[in-house]
Amino acid sequence: MARLTMEEIAALKGQGYIIQRDKKHFVCRIVTVDGTVTPDKIRKVAEISEKYGEGHMSFTSRLTIEIRGIVYEDIEKVKAELKEVGLYAGGTGPRVRPVTSCKGTVCVWGLLDTQELNRRIHDRFYLGWYDVILPHKFKIAVGGCPNNCIKPNLNDLGIMPQRKPKLDEDMCSGCKKCTVEEACRVNAVKRVDGKVQIDFDKCKNCGQCIDKCHFNAVELDKEGVKIFIGGKWGKSPRVGELVNKIFTVEEALEFIEKSILYYREYGSTGERFGDMIDRIGFEEVERVLLTNEMIDKKEGILSGEKHIKRG
Repeated sequence: MARLTMEEIAALKGQGYIIQRDKKHFVCRIVTVDGTVTPDKIRKVAEISEKYGEGHMSFTSRLTIEIRGIVYEDIEKVKAELKEVGLYAGGTGPRVRPVTSCKGTVCVWGLLDTQELNRRIHDRFYLGWYDVILPHKFKIAVGGCPNNCIKPNLNDLGIMPQRKPKLDEDMCSGCKKCTVEEACRVNAVKRVDGKVQIDFDKCKNCGQCIDKCHFNAVELDKEGVKIFIGGKWGKSPRVGELVNKIFTVEEALEFIEKSILYYREYGSTGERFGDMIDRIGFEEVERVLLTNEMIDKKEGILSGEKHIKRG
């Protein structure tokens, strides 16, 4: 391999080509949209792996595909062959990272078309804001229901759909076999004195109880998504905090934009979003993000030179 400077190695990492432990080969990290890949694309990845790598592929926690064992001299050839099928490497650096989501689009528990929302976030913020340098990485996850399989609350920003039930006690007929109670998997529904009661402190808003009552005692109250901010994995994991609002999908997309702008404006270089929230205070961050303050400052925030050096 040609002798590369640290700056050249860092530049390649920013393009999705990461030096391996042996200091001789690179891993190519191929970005997928939600891990969904067509047969022609996966065949091309396999071909590249056999032609330029070690013949092995693996999937990362962000649902990207990695080919290992690529020498520096072949990187441009790999780029060209990926481009033939509309693929590209990336997913590194202090910016919005590839978006992850569960299979809520097809899952029996899914309340949301997770793959469609993933694509919208990917196009708008991963591709559209790729050149926007942030204090650190910024990970987004889209869950399909409160089962929490993709762990939205352990991402910098996580989305979880909600179907909040509404109880009309007057419509409850006190059935001995209550279909609403049977539908609840977290024991939030109980019969008290022959009438159904919902413990909303236990209720996860999964929506499984809605429309189960033959007498329409439980119906849909509100539908949308809730948002967690400030979660992360790593050596110092942090569970994201829940924003006090149920959002529409369009509102959620706007909230993502406000969050990224806030992070770029107030985060210190090298500081994760959750650590910034701890420093400033969740209540203050939430207050600002629920207004249009960041949108009003958008042009200045994006045009300023910030976080050029990685902390």
